[in-house]
Amino acid sequence: MTTSDKSIAVLPFVNMSADPENEYFSDGITEEIINALTRVQGLKVTSRTSSFAFKNRNVDVRAIGRQLGVATVLEGSVRKAKNNIRITAQLIQASDGFHLWSENFDRKLEDIFAVQDEISLLIADQIRENFGHLEIREHLIEAPTQNVEAYNLYLKGRYHHLKWDAEGIKKGIQYYEQSIAQDPGFALPYFGIGYSYAMRASWRGDEAYMQRAESFLREGFRLDGQSYLGWFARATLSFWAKWDFKSGRRFYNKALALNPSFTEAEEGLAELYTAIGDLEKAMAHTLNILALNPLSPNHFYTKGVIHYLSRDYPKALESMEAALKVDPNFGFAIEMSLACYILLKDYEKLDGFLRNHPQAERPEECRALYKLMYPAENIDIALSAIPARVQEGADSTLFPWHLFLQVYLGNHELALDILEEGVKRRMGPVINFRNIPFLEPLHRYERFLRLVETTFSPSALPDGADEAAAEDASSVRALLSEQEVKQYLAALSELLDEEQRFLDSTLSLKTLAAQLDLHPNKLSWLLNEHIGKNFNELVNSYRLEAFKQKALDPANSHLTLLALAYESGFNSKTVFNDFFKKKEGATPRAWVKANKP
Repeated sequence: MTTSDKSIAVLPFVNMSADPENEYFSDGITEEIINALTRVQGLKVTSRTSSFAFKNRNVDVRAIGRQLGVATVLEGSVRKAKNNIRITAQLIQASDGFHLWSENFDRKLEDIFAVQDEISLLIADQIRENFGHLEIREHLIEAPTQNVEAYNLYLKGRYHHLKWDAEGIKKGIQYYEQSIAQDPGFALPYFGIGYSYAMRASWRGDEAYMQRAESFLREGFRLDGQSYLGWFARATLSFWAKWDFKSGRRFYNKALALNPSFTEAEEGLAELYTAIGDLEKAMAHTLNILALNPLSPNHFYTKGVIHYLSRDYPKALESMEAALKVDPNFGFAIEMSLACYILLKDYEKLDGFLRNHPQAERPEECRALYKLMYPAENIDIALSAIPARVQEGADSTLFPWHLFLQVYLGNHELALDILEEGVKRRMGPVINFRNIPFLEPLHRYERFLRLVETTFSPSALPDGADEAAAEDASSVRALLSEQEVKQYLAALSELLDEEQRFLDSTLSLKTLAAQLDLHPNKLSWLLNEHIGKNFNELVNSYRLEAFKQKALDPANSHLTLLALAYESGFNSKTVFNDFFKKKEGATPRAWVKANKP
């Protein structure tokens, strides 16, 4: 995986509180910082799923950097005691494990949003100073509520919600409701409940869930119309629960406009394009989300579905294997793997996979489906009990095995009845019915063709124009006029060449910008675009030349090389040695020995 210099993975902050139940709080802090950093245009931020794949794992940051394709890694911890919090954070260079920055923050709980904003801004500043220009806003986090308890309950709700199981969603809704009771003007828990009910509606085709989702989302948007989580929830309701492809795409794009790194929304777009049969566009989005979120089992599954619907079953299995490597219990990937082995006509691998994955939903039905599809093979499977079990729990399965069995039992009219009911109820497991390989025997029926025509009529589909292209982060707009560039370059030269401000070891991009009476964003742009260096490279180049002069001056022979480095403005032995070797190709001691008269 290629690595962008301006990139970061925020690892889950460790819960250092006495109470292990405070895990939700440290997870919430982590997610808020991830989301804040995604607001810095040009900074690649690894998505939550991939960062959290390293939770409770002792993995070297260099290995993490290689896996995620990032230049920096943020580690931290949170200690919460009554109304006090202590947050520690350290930014580490992934290539060599060097600590670029670290700090402790002791605050009151009511200051939680301010400290999250402070940490996010400091991290962005450090990446800009070390790796190149970024435009950074004055604030990256705004307080969504003034009620700390409501926020605390919201974090608990999201912690359980993100477990993505029935019990987690149920608990999540309960905490969201408690959060709303604490602060009815806090929008995020409304969106959390709205999304939860939208997902339930999409799975069960339940109108009551749909109405509840609508109600909570409506109230959330009354309070806040600029929440990417809100637009994501609305997109989920439109696409998955209503199969409204036009609105779904529009709302997913609104979510992405507010948070371009939110890969769950772009995954929704990929799934939408998959459903309407635009597999090329779906794959383009999927490859993009995997670049930002390379350890998401969901994203690998989405990629595998595209291969499956394209009849490339070996490639689909590769994606399922990648998903199961991240999450061995990921049900969708287990079921899809079974489907692919059946379609590849490989009973030995199907049987072996079922034995290795006892959590598979319908093992006997899978074997029976194989036998029905390939009756000539000598496989000892009793089919007599299958018809009676076909409908058992059909609405709750990840894959519509009951539908596939009816097709290959020869009950085509009954299969079409089941399919029509699923489409009428807008049930998620059949959304790709037009291209599902197991349903090919139904393609010759007028009922099937009519179902396709009605569901995917041109008037129901998004128009041919793709979503608006995001602004290219690589094309940096000019922040100063030509006259201003000349003016500030001259002023910068005066500060560094004549006044030697680089000798101040505490000099930063912000303090240098203040001395120039220039905004840090503009100074960062000036250095990168007109000098071709980031802040640290420029200042350390001056310090390096100052050191070389001092080191060759006999009057300084009584001082150590490290002392001379500190006198030249360096404030770290490691930074000095690494920078010197990088520029001169030798250690400081070897260089001095070779250059002394």
